[in-house]
Amino acid sequence: MKHFSLRKLFLGFGALALFILAWKLVTDAKLVSPIFFPGPERTYAALVKGLAGGAMLSQTLETVRRMLLGWLLASFVGVFLGALIGVSRRARAFIAPTLELLRPLPASAMIPIAIAFLGFSDNMVLVVIAFGALWPMLLATIHGFAAMEPRLYEVSAVLGLSRAEVIWKLALPSAMPMILASLRLGLTISLILAVVGEMLASRQGLGQSILAASRSFRSPDLFAGIVILGTIGLVGSRLLSFAERRLLRWQAVNR
Repeated sequence: MKHFSLRKLFLGFGALALFILAWKLVTDAKLVSPIFFPGPERTYAALVKGLAGGAMLSQTLETVRRMLLGWLLASFVGVFLGALIGVSRRARAFIAPTLELLRPLPASAMIPIAIAFLGFSDNMVLVVIAFGALWPMLLATIHGFAAMEPRLYEVSAVLGLSRAEVIWKLALPSAMPMILASLRLGLTISLILAVVGEMLASRQGLGQSILAASRSFRSPDLFAGIVILGTIGLVGSRLLSFAERRLLRWQAVNR
């Protein structure tokens, strides 16, 4: 297992090195104007400058803060509401049409409505993030709870377990794999919507920084922002993957 992990790590860094090499070859050949497509060395210089002495560090922290707040809000509402719906057939039958009506709506379609009620504010961005990231977690929780073995409900009735005990002791462990997978997807959506919201609402963050850099043809700063966004997404995904492996260790033991 250890050799396999080291091999995956080596292959990952090798692919990254090949990507940077191809990037440098393309920029050195000037297949695209350097004004629009800077080389990796210029991007790295802008990244170091922005994080060390510029405003990029504070912008990054602001974007991460919005992403996490929206993701946590969507996670709490999605898992809590999904659990209540998932354990009740009547609730699913009653609420399912409304969910199916709202689910196809893209988060971008909610932005004008959010602006009308909240203006160009941080709360508007937070609401848009939470709305877009809510659906993967809500639907995964509903399906995970609904897919629980029906005989477990019969056993819980015989044992006299309350609704809260059924959710916590039986349904939640059964639905946990689907919930954890949806949390990773929700975090990615939260990052995307945080950037879009910052661009539209002109709030401090990487979204506003990238938009300003593109308008003033500062391509190294633009690509530096994109590199940071990719790094945030990668780190977030890896952390949730680690948490998923730790929380689902019981599955490996039972196999």
